[in-house]
Amino acid sequence: MRILSGIQPTGNLHLGNYLGAIRNWVAMQDAMKDGDECFFFLADMHAITVHETREQRIANVRDMAAALVACGIDPKRSVLFNQARVPAHAELCWLLNGTARIGWLNRMTQFKDKAGKNREGASVGLFAYPVLQAADVLLYQATHVPVGEDQKQHLELTRDVAIKFNQDMGVELFTLPDPIIPKESARIMSLRDGTAKMSKSDPSDMSRINLTDDDETIMQKVRKAKTDPEPLPETAAGLEGRAEAKNLVGIYSVLSGESTDAICARFAGQGFGAFKPALGELLVESLRPIRERYQALRGDDAALDAILVDGARRAAVAAEPTLRGAYDALGLMR
Repeated sequence: MRILSGIQPTGNLHLGNYLGAIRNWVAMQDAMKDGDECFFFLADMHAITVHETREQRIANVRDMAAALVACGIDPKRSVLFNQARVPAHAELCWLLNGTARIGWLNRMTQFKDKAGKNREGASVGLFAYPVLQAADVLLYQATHVPVGEDQKQHLELTRDVAIKFNQDMGVELFTLPDPIIPKESARIMSLRDGTAKMSKSDPSDMSRINLTDDDETIMQKVRKAKTDPEPLPETAAGLEGRAEAKNLVGIYSVLSGESTDAICARFAGQGFGAFKPALGELLVESLRPIRERYQALRGDDAALDAILVDGARRAAVAAEPTLRGAYDALGLMR
């Protein structure tokens, strides 16, 4: 088994990133058997579809590397690197552009969502980045890719590209990756709107819990989180139609390991004035070790860069046979 996943380094990780993805990555890493491998990368080449300064990009990569290690990704057990340090990603992407079809990319819903009404003004990178995603996965012969609902379509495109390339070229070069969709994937919503995902792009910092927030900031954000005036019900079924209440109880459940029914039974009949302090304290105790580890790591740029350089070296070695096979299948000499 070879697991691969990436995350864009475009700002600090928040609670939704951690509970929805990163904690699962750590669990996969810790469950590895002999012969299994995990590749986790910072998708800084994908991030160029968003305008940032040179200095901000460099800082974002180091921020994200520190955050992933603080959350439990072990650079000695997993391959942790940033995409730009492995040129094979860009090379294979260009080779796969000859296989991917415009019609496939036109059907990508994320491009439609991100481009909005300004489709003609969107960058080619934003339109074509599913091909780079395909290269990211296929380059390492990944057998499994952890994905959320919003990325399933892109993994299906990756499989389509792999199948067409293999068939067109008469080779069996690319492994067809399977998705890993956790049975109980945490879907953490905004603290200001229970119908919208927690997001680092939300202009309101009060909408999310950042992994770098201090104890008082976390407590303040929980106190001010949007709720409704009704008390907590006796069972989780009573949370239906109450988006904000359901979100807060869900966060408590994921962090504590208790079922939502058990939490509702314990706080039944009580208002959020009683529940929010308990949730805030649980968040503080759960996130404090991550924040402290992050702060220690983030103070040493050289050490972070060394982790990423070593990871890139290992990734490049793993990628080379596939890249060489793609050039050869296409009749290109390098």
